[in-house]
Amino acid sequence: MKVIGSREFNQDLSAAKRLARTEPVFITDRGRPTHVLMSFQTFRQMSGQCDSIVDLLAMPGASDDELPPQGRWAAREVS
Repeated sequence: MKVIGSREFNQDLSAAKRLARTEPVFITDRGRPTHVLMSFQTFRQMSGQCDSIVDLLAMPGASDDELPPQGRWAAREVS
């Protein structure tokens, strides 16, 4: 677990995002934790989100209008 102050977070957001790829980053304000930054994949795992297009298509009574766009938040692999 990495802890950074809000000032450090504001000054180097890209470094905080890099750290959050491997572990949650706790952001403090005056020494007290106020926020947690984590990767979207970690968030999905913690929240139990694992819907695939197959799961969504199997939903009884779902129309095409109710299905979320898959490409927007889908995990992309970097070559």
